[in-house]
Amino acid sequence: MLTIGLTGNIGSGKSTVAKLLVAHGAALVDADQVARQVVEPGAVAYQPLVDRFGAGILDAEGRIDRPALAARAFGDPDELAASMPSSIQRSALPWWKVRSLIGARIGSSSWTSHC
Repeated sequence: MLTIGLTGNIGSGKSTVAKLLVAHGAALVDADQVARQVVEPGAVAYQPLVDRFGAGILDAEGRIDRPALAARAFGDPDELAASMPSSIQRSALPWWKVRSLIGARIGSSSWTSHC
């Protein structure tokens, strides 16, 4: 199976190219979508994020407020530097799980030819 990764800046055409590939029979695994799924309440990254950054990163419905999380995680360079060792550990922020889920979705794809 051929695996293609699309990367690029905002507005560079990644979504358009992905749609064209899907139209030709490709299986699509959207890493952004997977990253959003793992921070939903009850999902693998939700509680570690709340434990690390506090309830202030939650919206009124109890979901991760992504702008609030970004402000908390990246807003204070000194705090970011101080927290970096623990925030990159697998037990603290399991982003490795996103990679694992993406790998599983690619592996389960039945698409074996390419255009």
